[in-house]
Amino acid sequence: MVQDAASGDYVAAGTTGEKKPNFFARIVIFFRQVIAELRKVVTPTRSELLKFTAVVLGFVVVMMGIVYGLDYVFSWVATVVFGVPA
Repeated sequence: MVQDAASGDYVAAGTTGEKKPNFFARIVIFFRQVIAELRKVVTPTRSELLKFTAVVLGFVVVMMGIVYGLDYVFSWVATVVFGVPA
């Protein structure tokens, strides 16, 4: 803890001792920052969008195949270990 020379209050080391803006000012700052970030967003072209969609769908199909294969193997192992299912 360090004593702030201007106000005489104790503040954590490394901080400036400035007051935090009130609740409504923080909300306004938040929305300004959100709008600033949204201005940075770049919309993909149609060809990029189709390429990204194909990659995602391909990944989903591959993962479905892996999950199906593991399910088949584990059910076969369970049948071998515990006998014929009822």
